[in-house]
Amino acid sequence: MAETFSDLIAAEDVLLFVNAAVTATGQREFRSGAHAQRLSLGFLHEYVRVNYRPVYAASLALDINDHNAVLIIEALLRTAHEAGPEEKRAEGRLIARRLAMLPPQRVYRLFRELRAAGVGNRRTRAILREWLATRPDLAHDAVKYRTGLKSAARHFHLPPAALRLPPAAPRLTPEGTRQAAEARSDELGDFLFKPGRRKRYGHALLDAYRRAHFEQGALYELPFTVAEGFAARHGIPRGAFLERMEPRMTRLERLRTQRSALALADADTAGPRAARPRPADLTVMPLTRLALYVLSLPLDERMRRRGELSHALRTAARRVAGPYAGTWGRVAAVLDDSYSSSGSGEKRRRPLGTALACHYLLKALAAPGSYTPLWTSGSTDPLLVRPYGPTPLGTRIIDALDHTPDRLVIVSDGWDNAPPGLAGEVLRVWRTRLDREGRTSAVHLNPVYDADGFDVRRLAPSVPTAGIRDAEDLPALVEIAQFAEGRTGLAELRAYLDRRVERFVNDDPPCRLPEEGRRGGRPRGEDPSGSTVPDSTFSDSTVLDSTASEER
Repeated sequence: MAETFSDLIAAEDVLLFVNAAVTATGQREFRSGAHAQRLSLGFLHEYVRVNYRPVYAASLALDINDHNAVLIIEALLRTAHEAGPEEKRAEGRLIARRLAMLPPQRVYRLFRELRAAGVGNRRTRAILREWLATRPDLAHDAVKYRTGLKSAARHFHLPPAALRLPPAAPRLTPEGTRQAAEARSDELGDFLFKPGRRKRYGHALLDAYRRAHFEQGALYELPFTVAEGFAARHGIPRGAFLERMEPRMTRLERLRTQRSALALADADTAGPRAARPRPADLTVMPLTRLALYVLSLPLDERMRRRGELSHALRTAARRVAGPYAGTWGRVAAVLDDSYSSSGSGEKRRRPLGTALACHYLLKALAAPGSYTPLWTSGSTDPLLVRPYGPTPLGTRIIDALDHTPDRLVIVSDGWDNAPPGLAGEVLRVWRTRLDREGRTSAVHLNPVYDADGFDVRRLAPSVPTAGIRDAEDLPALVEIAQFAEGRTGLAELRAYLDRRVERFVNDDPPCRLPEEGRRGGRPRGEDPSGSTVPDSTFSDSTVLDSTASEER
């Protein structure tokens, strides 16, 4: 009995950490500051790493956010001496696969942190080399993430081969071909460490960066974020710059600048015949990011663009639901749009955006005509929701149960305050007295991490609670929430994690239920700059077998 109780405690610890790793980002929330968030999250990482290191590493295969994925990778590489050879091999595969999914700027920042911590062992160097080998264009990284790539190459003593660009186009003579290849092979190192050595570069992007210092036309060949700095230096009007740069923008960059470009075009600041920017295609955006974009628009603009925005949200939701669309039967959702869903200055409207995205996804998952949404404010128009009023979760849960749904999904930060505690009491009576057979499955999804409680806030012990950040992860979180009911031990949880790890490392599509958006709203395999990241895993020859010589 003691062993069973110990397993339940261990499972509870692991689930507590998973909830934190899904929701917490170390930033200020509505009810807690950034310092408290970082302290609480740091303690959880240390506690789980020391006591459950294999599970700590396996959490990289779950739908945790990028911030916590980077913290886990950094902690595993810093404490390599605590793991045995087999653990290092397993960790190496997980780290390699997760790095391939992270935005490049986060990876370069991670290696800067490792440099500051004095970590430079053989395994870390091998992981960096293999990650760089998968980058589609190192010249692009050298231009856009120059400081990060330069710092990593210098601290981790990258060999020249790791910074070698593909050979230049061959010439007619064998001698000319060899000379062109040699001239191209070392120019990335010269670009990073000896920028004044070459008068020109063979790689078009590197040479465009050189010419952009004195030639305005060259900056339009650069990535948008790099070109912005050169445009300001040359004094180019913003409207003219955005008009010429528009074909090279990614979808997110086009969306971010669309409103300012429209304002400039309306004001005619770019000339008498300023062209209006091409509107971004909202239907291809990740669901949660699209919901946050909709909430950032004024109410009158939402009403004016109702057809466009509604169509985009429905399309994104159907894409996430995939083959599971219409398979959840009768679904009732209690969605929190109270004032606390406004989030904070760093996470503006994030809880409300998650609830809005969940609304459209649940509607796609429910059987046709069998979805009942209930917003805490009483709103009936999801496109016009805004953070307002108290949080009467108890009343809305009663209304939802009146529809006798097959599934009840509650998306809220858990601060039931109208009146306080009613939601928990309603759920307790309903589960223990009215629905002992479990005809209705219920789950509470909480988008806000509670730093004081080291977990997301719960409504009732009888209803499982899971943290959520992106609505795209809702189906998988509903699945893992079964372990939070307190009836499953560590063995079952570890078996589930082992299955997720195996599918994650082998890149099996069922590892992530149908969706295209990933952490932070980035489509899988897409660099925020617009480049495509290969989905193949790293080769095992270097990363997995380099477990010796782990001295710092």
